[in-house]
Amino acid sequence: MSIATSRRNVLRGMTSALAFGAALRAGLVQASTLPSAFTQALAQAAGENPVVSAFYRDRNYATLWTGPADSARRAALLAALDTAADHGLPVPRYDAAALRQSFTGAQTEGDLGRLEAAMSVAFITFAHDLSSGALEPVNIDDGIKREIPRPDPALILVQAESADFTGYLSSLPPSEPEYARLMAEKFALEDLINAGGYGPKIPVAEVKAGASGAAVTALRDRLVALGYLDRAFTQEYDADVQAAVQRFQLNNGISPDGVAGKGTVEALNVPAEERLKAVVVAMERLRWMGNVDLGSRHIWVNQPDFTAKVVDDGATTFQTRVVIGKVGHDTQSPEFSDKMEFMVINPTWSVPRSIVVKEYLPQFQKNPSAQGQLQLLDRSGRVVDRSTVDFAAYTPNNFPFALRQPPEDGNALGKVKFMFPNPYNIYLHDTPTKSLFAKEVRAFSHGCIRVGSPFDLAYFLLSRQSDDPKALFASYLKGGKEATLNLDQPIPVHLVYFTAWPDDQGRIGYRRDIYGRDEKLFAALKDAGVALAGVQS
Repeated sequence: MSIATSRRNVLRGMTSALAFGAALRAGLVQASTLPSAFTQALAQAAGENPVVSAFYRDRNYATLWTGPADSARRAALLAALDTAADHGLPVPRYDAAALRQSFTGAQTEGDLGRLEAAMSVAFITFAHDLSSGALEPVNIDDGIKREIPRPDPALILVQAESADFTGYLSSLPPSEPEYARLMAEKFALEDLINAGGYGPKIPVAEVKAGASGAAVTALRDRLVALGYLDRAFTQEYDADVQAAVQRFQLNNGISPDGVAGKGTVEALNVPAEERLKAVVVAMERLRWMGNVDLGSRHIWVNQPDFTAKVVDDGATTFQTRVVIGKVGHDTQSPEFSDKMEFMVINPTWSVPRSIVVKEYLPQFQKNPSAQGQLQLLDRSGRVVDRSTVDFAAYTPNNFPFALRQPPEDGNALGKVKFMFPNPYNIYLHDTPTKSLFAKEVRAFSHGCIRVGSPFDLAYFLLSRQSDDPKALFASYLKGGKEATLNLDQPIPVHLVYFTAWPDDQGRIGYRRDIYGRDEKLFAALKDAGVALAGVQS
């Protein structure tokens, strides 16, 4: 650091206690101009946070929390901080009990000055975490591309002096009704865990309809504990038990055949502690979107649920199955939000580079005629005769060609793709591989979202700009050539990852953590200081 820079830093810190002491010794100020012990301590403590430091400097170190007139504001903040655990937030970051103890133990003006700064830091941190999440998703998994609108800490501090400070504090959590439902589920699970959880697990891998005995008793008791069966005295796999199994399956993304097969029994045996972790993670994910305008109409693609929904004013008005990216670092579908602007009908598939060199180049090296539906293109975009290329001479690093599939019946993108231009080259699209939509776990793509009912989705979206959306779509489709159909009103699209989420009746359903992202996210919450009843890891 240069001498000039050092001098500038000293001048900037003149309000701190240390700077005043140095200035006094240098004869630059008189003793009568020294700040009080409170101000010195506040200035020094606030100096660790530029926003807090500037805030108090601009208000001449007037109090927010520790003065005689601040008791109502202080009580409101401490009461709000008391709720941190209710939200699944890291209590040690803004520990209300510790702050109260500091007030009790404060003996000097210096103590109060330090406590004043600590209260402001706790307020900023709590408001930041509750309104937009306690974690940075990019530090957890690079498949989480979500950009989080964070509140300005300087504006947070200004809110402390608002006429309705209590109202401001209550406005911090996400306003979506799903957040309140997730919190209610959190409370219910905590009570359940304290009472012993769901009880004994079902001791067999599957329970067949018509069976009786200990396995059916365990199945019955589990369904009762989960709230899917009222009648607890049956010892047979009768119609009531079968209906309860179906209700559980429907609520948990399992094919509702009423059979307690291996997958259903595994889901039934998930302990309450694991469900609690999923709920707390879902609350954090929803906080990441707390300052995002979802849109009165939006498209909600919940990857673990393998569905895409159109939501209008909070109600699901259209739903279709989807296929998401298969498990793997380079193929998993990312999480982010954008706006759908147009459809491409009869699309051309420009094969992503990673697929070209990892999947198709090895095939061409064995058989240059493989994947005959794909055109080989040189750097100028001209089609190249494969028989003229020695594929064995190339590696993934120096392969100079691209691949393209023109519009046709077998095109990998089907007949339509739904575009929300983004840096990740992700979109929704049709597919000729319809059989995959019948599977329960639908993770087979290279990252883009394949739509089970693409034409119906197109008609539904176009219905707001055409009296005959089917005819409009068909007019673009019939030519067989690639064409763009713009949406009059772009629609927000949210690619999300919720393994715990309420259905339209408000009941929380659970899904598999197929990419393992929730496991990483909960570990990060735990490292940050989140503690849950009965949850050790």
